[in-house]
Formats: sequence, C-alpha cells, structure tokens
Amino acid sequence: MQELDSRIAAPGFWDDPSGSQDILKKRTVLEKMLQNWDMLNRQADDVRVMIELGEEAEDDATLVDVHNMNEQLRLGVEAAEFQRMLSGSHDRNNCFVSVNSGAGGTESQDWAEMLLRMLLRYVEKKGWKAVITDYQDGEEAGLKSATFSVSGEFAYGHLKAEAGVHRLVRLSPFDSNNRRHTSFASVYVFPEIEEEDIDIRISDSDLRIDTYRSSGSGGQHVNTTDSAVRITHIPTNIVVACQSERSQILNRATAMKVLRAKLYEKEMDERSAKASELASEKKDIGWGSQIRSYVLHPYKMVKDLRTGVESGNPDSVLDGALDDFVIPYLMGVRRDVKDDD
Repeated sequence: MQELDSRIAAPGFWDDPSGSQDILKKRTVLEKMLQNWDMLNRQADDVRVMIELGEEAEDDATLVDVHNMNEQLRLGVEAAEFQRMLSGSHDRNNCFVSVNSGAGGTESQDWAEMLLRMLLRYVEKKGWKAVITDYQDGEEAGLKSATFSVSGEFAYGHLKAEAGVHRLVRLSPFDSNNRRHTSFASVYVFPEIEEEDIDIRISDSDLRIDTYRSSGSGGQHVNTTDSAVRITHIPTNIVVACQSERSQILNRATAMKVLRAKLYEKEMDERSAKASELASEKKDIGWGSQIRSYVLHPYKMVKDLRTGVESGNPDSVLDGALDDFVIPYLMGVRRDVKDDD
C-alpha cells in the first residue's frame, strides 16, 4: 500500500493515463481488503471483551450473544478468505462464457441449452448483467453453441470455476423407449481483456470478416439486414461471432473483444505448457474429463468431481444455485471422489 501511495505521489504519475488507472484500481482493491480485515479484527476484540464480561458475571444471556457474534465473525473471516482467493490478475474482470454441445446430437444440444439457462440464472442471482452475443440453434432442439458476456465485479473470478465438461444422466425426453441417456456439454470462460492488459497484436490481414442476418433465439432483434458479424482469426483458426446488436459496427466491436479474450487465453495456456510438464485443467477438457455430473435418473444427485461436493437437489442447481460448488472449488477444497455411473 505504501509503495502504491509513493508511486501515486511521484511526479509524472499521470503521464501514462492507462498505467495510472491500473495503479489506482489496485490501490482501491487493497484499501477495501485492509478495511475489511480491520473491521474483522475489531469484531474479534468485541467477542473477547464479551467473553470476559459473560464469564465474570456468569451471565448465560451474554454467552449466547457471544456465540452469535462469534458465528458472524466466522462467516466474515470465511468471506474474506474467499475474497483473497480471487486475487488473480483478471479475477475482477468482466468475462465471456461459451457453451457448446458435445457429441450426441439432439440430446447434447438440449443439455447445452439447459446448461446455458443454469449459468444465466447464476449470473442473475449474483446481480451481474448478461448479454447473449451469439447463439446457434440445435437441429431439432436446444443449441449447438452460445456465447454471452457477463458484466459484474469478480465475474471472471467466479465463473472460471464452471469451465470444463458437464455431464447429464437422465431418461431422454427424445427417446420413444424412455431409455437412460448420458449427454455432455462444455463451458469455456474467458476474461474480458483490455488492449493495455497484454500485448495481443491482431493484424487486419489475419482476419476474415463475414456478415450475415441475425436469427435464432439469441438474436434480440431479428433483422432483415446483414448486421451479424463472424470473425475468423486465420493464424489460429479461432472463430467468434456476435449478433446481439442492430448495428454491424457494434457487433464487430463485441466480436473483437471475444477474439481478444480467446487469444489471451490461448497465450496463457501456451505459457503454462512451456513452464510445466503438467497440462492445465483447461487443456485437459475433453469428453472423458467432466468436472461435474448431473444425475436425474435412477436417483437425483449433482456431484462436482473436483471437490466431492454433492447436492441432492438438481432442480435448484439447474436453476442457478452454484455457489455451493463454485466456492469450495475456488477455496481449494478436495475430497476423494469417484465418478457416478
């Protein structure tokens, strides 16, 4: 904190506006964390004083108050510890979330749509804002792929816990014989990256830009003009699209943000692979490496295969109640778990 204050007070601090803003943001974050811990220390002192008073007076009512105060302190410390876990360089950022159906046609496409709804409900419960930027309908039901942006403090820090393959086991509504089916869908999460955050160079000559008419459930305004934009980054073959706005210019700007985020994620993966022989979790994502199973038949259970956290209420989970899974994962909780059939 003192180092940041010294840099802010130094002559020429505002000569680099973007760098200055970054330092001010860091100071604000640290200041809030320090204020929170100071408040918790004061609460701890209050608990100690109340314990002494209760013991001296042998007052059971005071000791009950102490118990309640101590419980509030415990919850506050846990919240502060969790906030400390969200200290990654982009955890505070907005983000983009992409949902993709796996192999299996209609089954997985319907599951992908259920997964999209779950994530959007989670975003809504957190008080963040979500905008669907691209939506590709499934052939008969559901979706092939969808991308949405999320605006809110620590959006990326929370939602990165959902990146991976999600598996659904249920009696298929599309099977006339009512047989049990297993479906897969993947979720990818990318932080929104500002141009000054990392040196991601995108040359116009490396881009192929196509326009088309917005359509499908993701198009908030179905147009008769070619306002939707699809951008292909030729060197990496990364394709992004946006059709949420009426303006082709706005759709292109959003698509470029998504592209920049995906190129950043690719760069980080490559750096990680060079630094270690172990692949990151993100690189392990595949149809045999699910992070969570949602079983609706023959019993009801949602199990996170990374932490061992379980819920017997899949309806609530599919309606966006994800913090019971997100927080343990980000806090590093690990239990010995086995996959379900």
